[in-house]
Parts: sequence; structure tokens; C-alpha cells
Amino acid sequence: MMMSEQINQPQVHAEVSAAFYRYEAALVSNDVAVLDALFWHDPRTVRLGAGENLYGIDEIRAFRAARPAAGLQRTLRNTLITTFGNDYAVCSTEFTREGSDRIGRQQQTWIRFADGWRIVAAQVSLMS
Repeated sequence: MMMSEQINQPQVHAEVSAAFYRYEAALVSNDVAVLDALFWHDPRTVRLGAGENLYGIDEIRAFRAARPAAGLQRTLRNTLITTFGNDYAVCSTEFTREGSDRIGRQQQTWIRFADGWRIVAAQVSLMS
């Protein structure tokens, strides 16, 4: 049973926050190597995007390799990072891009593995 004192433990929250913002920096600079490193390298990893459903690390890698590198800058808002115990976290954020009035949403599930925090599931969507 999860006890309230296990939620957002400062050290765990700091670790996940650092991983989340490392991912964000890699995303907007199209650092595919870092993006790949932060996803769980497993066929059970899922990334549901604004226009694609990707199942497994191989599909995620192929998507990243083919994605255009222009227009990736964005502004985050309403970012909420919640950790549960030492090994599980959910990161949710909204984003906007210059020149667009659409609001994007992103949610990631992070798990701590022996080699560090990795995204095991991600979802990205755009509101009208």
C-alpha cells in the first residue's frame, strides 16, 4: 500500500525532474541519442503520439530517426511531476509552439531500472 509520505520524496522527485528536463532539452534540440537512452529498450514500451501509435523501442527509434528536426521549440506549462515510492513516476505537461494556438499535452510514465530512470509509456496529443 502506498503511504502519503512515499509520494514526492525530495530525492526521488529531484531525480525524476532532472530526467524529465533532460528529455525536454533533447526533444527540442533533436538529440536522438539522448531521447533513445531515456526510453526503456523493450518491445513493451509504448509511445502514443499526436499522429502515430508506436509499440516497442524499434518503432520509437524509427520514428525519431525520420522526424524532421525543425520547429521543435515549445513552451511548457502546467508541468506536474509526481513520484510514488522510489521507482515509479508520472510526468504530465502541456505545451505550446510559437505561431500555433493549439495546446499540446504530454504524459510519461517513468520507472527506475538498474541503469536509471526510463520512460516505459508516453502519450502526446493536441487539442483543437
